[in-house]
Amino acid sequence: MANRMAKPPELLALLKNLAPEVVGRLVNVRATLTDGRYLHWDDLRRLEPPEGLTVEQWWAGMRLARQQSSRPTDLVDTRGIPFSYSLVDPILKSLHNLDLRATGRSVAPAAVLDRTTRNRYKVRGLIEEALSSSQLEGASTTRVVAKQMLRSGRNPRDKSERMIFNNYHAINFIKEATSENLTPGLLLEMHARLTDGTMDDQKDCGRFQQPGESRVSVVDWRSGEEVFSPPPAEQIPEHIERMCDFANDGDYSFTHPLVKAIVLHFLLAYVHPFVDGNGRAARALFYWSALRAGYWLTEYVSISEIVLKAPAKYAHAFLHTETDGNDLTYFLIHQLEVLRRAFEELAIYVDETIERMQAAERLAGDLPGLNHRQRALLGHALRHPGYRYTYRSHSTSHGVVLQTARTDLLDLASHDLLDCGMEGRRRVFIAPDDLGARLRAGDTNPDHPYPR
Repeated sequence: MANRMAKPPELLALLKNLAPEVVGRLVNVRATLTDGRYLHWDDLRRLEPPEGLTVEQWWAGMRLARQQSSRPTDLVDTRGIPFSYSLVDPILKSLHNLDLRATGRSVAPAAVLDRTTRNRYKVRGLIEEALSSSQLEGASTTRVVAKQMLRSGRNPRDKSERMIFNNYHAINFIKEATSENLTPGLLLEMHARLTDGTMDDQKDCGRFQQPGESRVSVVDWRSGEEVFSPPPAEQIPEHIERMCDFANDGDYSFTHPLVKAIVLHFLLAYVHPFVDGNGRAARALFYWSALRAGYWLTEYVSISEIVLKAPAKYAHAFLHTETDGNDLTYFLIHQLEVLRRAFEELAIYVDETIERMQAAERLAGDLPGLNHRQRALLGHALRHPGYRYTYRSHSTSHGVVLQTARTDLLDLASHDLLDCGMEGRRRVFIAPDDLGARLRAGDTNPDHPYPR
């Protein structure tokens, strides 16, 4: 029990019978630490308070400072108490930087801005999000197998693969739905696409839970204590209606678009309207909202890929909000950091991909006649001898039609840079073990298909 997350003490109880000199000190307490951290009571209670204050008094001053800058929303908990957030400096700084990144106004990788190469990176983001979001909810398929399934177009073989397959196609559906307002019907369609073939009872796909049905609580794995119970099913319609109003700009005050997308992510997970798949639906709703607001570069990144690396921090961001007066600031800070890291991962991936393409080019001179898709494939083939490519996988990887993919692969095979064979009725193209030597032959052999 000693490891249980401590809930904050009641503010009114802390403010009772304070000496005047203590009240004066509380006025100078900031909403964050000097280094910008926005701490929950569970973390703050372990630190040394400022001179002249107890840790409880320090917390009281911090809560007062946060209340002064708090912005309530029209979204409420089971008791009708609003959720709110504070636009503290760490959030404002993150929003500014992400405004530049996520709208592509600056610091977007040049290869992503280039219309001839951008589809490759878009597909990578879609696949990573589909895989990682599913893994967060129990999918056990390896990354290699999942990517092979999605790129080849083969049907899923088990529930885990079905979850990933659904996620991938649901995100594509979401992109097409950004011109629509959020409605209960759109949420149900989104959920149906995410969970088709993965529920214990197929009738639970694309429907909200009904009054009288048991609701699933969240339990602290360390203490066994129930830390969160979703609203009763009777309240789901009202919560969904409020959420749709908020998403569709029904809120009378301005909400920054990325803040709105993150708040929607939190609220759908909080309401937990479905029997299963609430997390996947909540993360999908984030993408819908961000893309709808013009943050097109979010389609190229995976927030779930970052969350999967530290799922406890994701859970704590939820719990900190729920245990500290519905303060969404904790979850906002966490998700903005997740977005920042996701964009960094995209930049790293783009740099590594360009390096591989350049390595392939160096091995074969300037590779005259090859397009960027073929060079990217050769860079991948150099690192994966024996890898099998198909028209479908190449089409999916680069977002081109099958005829274009067919032309790319047949061209490489005709010039002996890929081996060609048949698997059943399907033509496959195999990365040869000696691809490096075949490419280097172009430096010295004038009869080579791609001489220097």
